[in-house]
Amino acid sequence: MLFLVAALLLMGVVMGSVAHAPLPVSLVAAVVIGIWLAVFAVRERNARRRLTSTN
Repeated sequence: MLFLVAALLLMGVVMGSVAHAPLPVSLVAAVVIGIWLAVFAVRERNARRRLTSTN
């Protein structure tokens, strides 16, 4: 729960910073975050498949 609160707080700080950053910097940050989320999703899917295939 504390992790969620910290993540939301960090998101608020980043969203405020994006309003003052140049567009190319914002786009690069968005791409990096998108890649990070895609990698996380693939890893989670693979982990769940491994858990269900062994049962």
